[in-house]
Amino acid sequence: MSAMTTPRMSGDESPEAAPVPRTPAQNRRARAVRWSAYGALAVVFAIVCVFLSDWQFSRNAERSVQLDLVASNYERSPVPLDEVIGQDGAFDPADEWRPVTLRGEYMHDDQVLVRNRAHGGSSAYEVLEPFRLDDGRVLIVNRGWLPPGRTQPLPDAIPAPPAGPVQVEVRLRPSEPLPPSGRSAPEGQVPTIHLPAVAEITGPDTIASAYGLLVSESVEAERARIPDPPSADPGPHLSYAIQWILFAIMGFIFIGYVIRSEIRHNREDAADAAAAAAARAASGEPEPVTPTRALPNMRRQKRRRDRDSVDEDAILDAHEQ
Repeated sequence: MSAMTTPRMSGDESPEAAPVPRTPAQNRRARAVRWSAYGALAVVFAIVCVFLSDWQFSRNAERSVQLDLVASNYERSPVPLDEVIGQDGAFDPADEWRPVTLRGEYMHDDQVLVRNRAHGGSSAYEVLEPFRLDDGRVLIVNRGWLPPGRTQPLPDAIPAPPAGPVQVEVRLRPSEPLPPSGRSAPEGQVPTIHLPAVAEITGPDTIASAYGLLVSESVEAERARIPDPPSADPGPHLSYAIQWILFAIMGFIFIGYVIRSEIRHNREDAADAAAAAAARAASGEPEPVTPTRALPNMRRQKRRRDRDSVDEDAILDAHEQ
């Protein structure tokens, strides 16, 4: 008669490992790592905010320079062009918006249109007329802007400049860069007032450093619409720069609030645990047993199970005999 034996469970084996609470040292280490990550995140955010703030301060400084030029040059008395742009064609950026007088005549046959200019809420055209000076040089004169036609992209009519000798007053503007997108324009048009590109149409005598924005002509003639004067608005750059600084400070404040809240919650949990322990002590209840972390050695357990199986087989064989 055979006897069946129940397999023994090794003392190192556990059917299900119970969760082990962290020790105070482990909790402190975890909090230190977590709070360090919070601080690093706040520092990175602050660096980005400072970079953006500095960029806005730079834009505000550039805008201030532009406003100073307008304030100092826009209403000055006009002077002959030779006093501002010499025979070498060099143009000082500090002379932007300065009024000058021209003597000569328009070269209407070489008229150029500048497309996609923002005027009147539409993609308007600006009319460039080359003006040949008495000394033989050519200055481009911007005679204003025109809206697209009613049934066509081009203006319905383009006013012609005065014919013959005329005296003209303009305000000087620097040449514009080419569009970064590389877009081009049809024949007789340009995408921007890039004077070297305009000179390819109007001839090699064209002054390529500056052009004139029309103020008045000594001979009455129809002209395109007058552009709005330059804005005196400094723009939002300074306020944006201050806002980015405030955002950087708020980032540290927020991280401090998160850490402070976590500390408060930990203290509340500790107080609740102490109150529960005091209540158990008053009622005589035993303290809950804290499970220890199991560190099983899988290979050792497998060898023990194999030896138990061999012993059980030997016992069964002896009973059967």
